Amino acid sequence: MSEERPLLGPYHIERRLAAGGMAEVFVALREGLHGFQKRVALKRILPQFSSDPDFVWMFIDEARLAALLEHPNIVQVFDFGTMGDDLVLVMELVDGSNVSRLLRAAPSDSPIPWDVALHIAYQTAQALEYAHHAVDDNGESLEFVHRDVSPANILLSRTGHVKLTDFGIATVRSRAPTTEDGQVRGKLGYMSPEQVLGKELIGKSDVFTLSTVLAEMLIGEPLFQGESELNVLLQIRDADLRVLARCERRIPQDIRALVLRGLQRDPKERPTAGAFSEACAEVMRRRGMGHGPDRVARLLSQLNLIDGDAPDVHLPGADVPSLIDSDLMHHRGQELIGPQAVTSPTIYRVQLPDGSVMGPMSYPRLIQLLTTGVIDSRSSKISKADGTYIDPSSLPELTRFVTSPGLQWKLEELAQAEKQGQLRAATLLPVFYDIVSRQQTGVLHLWQRNRRKKIYFVDGRPEFVASTDKSELLGEYLVATGQCLRMEIEMALALLPKHGGRLGDALVGLGILRPVELFRAISDQVRGRLMESFRWRRGEWAFVRGARSHEETFPMGLDPYELIRDAANEAHLEEIESVLDPLRERVLERCDDGPPLQTFRMDRRWVSVLDSVSGDTTLGGILARQSGSGADLEPAYRALYLGLACRLVRTNVRPSQMPFRELFSA
Repeated sequence: MSEERPLLGPYHIERRLAAGGMAEVFVALREGLHGFQKRVALKRILPQFSSDPDFVWMFIDEARLAALLEHPNIVQVFDFGTMGDDLVLVMELVDGSNVSRLLRAAPSDSPIPWDVALHIAYQTAQALEYAHHAVDDNGESLEFVHRDVSPANILLSRTGHVKLTDFGIATVRSRAPTTEDGQVRGKLGYMSPEQVLGKELIGKSDVFTLSTVLAEMLIGEPLFQGESELNVLLQIRDADLRVLARCERRIPQDIRALVLRGLQRDPKERPTAGAFSEACAEVMRRRGMGHGPDRVARLLSQLNLIDGDAPDVHLPGADVPSLIDSDLMHHRGQELIGPQAVTSPTIYRVQLPDGSVMGPMSYPRLIQLLTTGVIDSRSSKISKADGTYIDPSSLPELTRFVTSPGLQWKLEELAQAEKQGQLRAATLLPVFYDIVSRQQTGVLHLWQRNRRKKIYFVDGRPEFVASTDKSELLGEYLVATGQCLRMEIEMALALLPKHGGRLGDALVGLGILRPVELFRAISDQVRGRLMESFRWRRGEWAFVRGARSHEETFPMGLDPYELIRDAANEAHLEEIESVLDPLRERVLERCDDGPPLQTFRMDRRWVSVLDSVSGDTTLGGILARQSGSGADLEPAYRALYLGLACRLVRTNVRPSQMPFRELFSA
């Protein structure tokens, strides 16, 4: 079939791959003896420019320059010459995609993962470092500047490797300037300030544009954007980074520091391409991002940018560890991104009221002891780094934990309780319902010996839950549910002082969790803490009206009525039976002032049971009727338990005589 394809010299043209302002690129096949075949990219000047000497010389210069550059991250040139009436450049065909398509394919609410973006920037910077130091046959520096480092010119192979291409407007020492006509060469949005101003360019101009591409990958939108081309050019000229500042919370501090150094307006303040690549490698090493090509390949496959599944990438030199020798890592990379992100923890000691000392201990351990009530910050003193023992509130990193009501365990607050009572199996549900139905604001205390829990409500909705149970801490929850590794939690805990003691912020800052994942994890954790409360079989409760946690919270979308329904559904059946059995001889009737059944969005079988309450049948009679019809009794027990706890139905027994419902009124 190859004979039927158009021929260009010895190459069979298969299809057009791309077309630009002055040239077009084809996929072509070269066939030889004994079944030899090789696909290549074949670039030729568009017919309308083939007679223009300026374009022809630019094309020849591109071919000469590209032929001098042999690097694994630069597209290779195989051949150049005249084929018929066409001037043709034969290049390596990269089977894959490019960063431009990757940016378009990535979801708007989920920018390119940090490790993928860093790997792409790292390998592109490696290519630029090589090119910037390229020499001619006499050993003289070419003083190479690419001038067009843009998403479309950073190719991504299906194996996840990066190739820099398109040297059409690059400059070298021996090449005539291409800006004498007054035109600004380069793609809008991907130029350096000095390029916009028409000044002489050095290699650090490419570092600026590569940093622009890296920033766009990290934030998911162009770094320089405006209503007009002039507006974009002015932003570049001034190195206006407002878009990056608006999105800076999405980017960890060490990665942000790297990007900002590359985007300095003054070229003298920017790193070289080599230093930039080393900084990228250092960040990846610190963060354990050792599978760059594999991650890129998988992302291309997930976004349907390559055909079929991503190949297994286990080639020599494919993984970052084989590219980076940490023992030989140049100090420039570390200087760019600052000190090691995870540092040794500061040592703390705690002096208890009786004079005894706990410690030394790490910051995370100290916070755990404070938030679980093991250490009372009001009666203890703390020493930091062998200093004198002082009041904990004097240490800025402890301020939140010793001043926030939601994180302290003050027994005297219980004296302000308006209502209180005993907890027994399956008895918390009516207490919880009364707070919800009355839309009250305050804190519900639960305690049993050294075990305590606080549930803060705002207008009847649970807002914040604190617990002395270590297993209910966020880090423990994330490990137990498989969302994080223990080592990842330890890494984030070491960074707590930098994130105001908030583990979630540290996890997002490290790139371990995305914000949406953190939101879901916290919502699930809070729900889990609430559900656990309903399983208490003994203890006491007290409600303090008007108390607030003063903790930063966000709407978690937890419908309190659905929580109550779920609590009834998850309660142990034998406990429900134990509280309902004493009421079997009581007649049940519907409550006129109760909430509509649909408020709870309950199972239709539950609705059927509650609808059957007519005021002339005992609780035992309703259960017998269900049993006689062959229906499962469990839904009936749960429905009646929920109904009695939430005033959907009632008996003719006084509320104070009901074994699981205590009078709880304002």
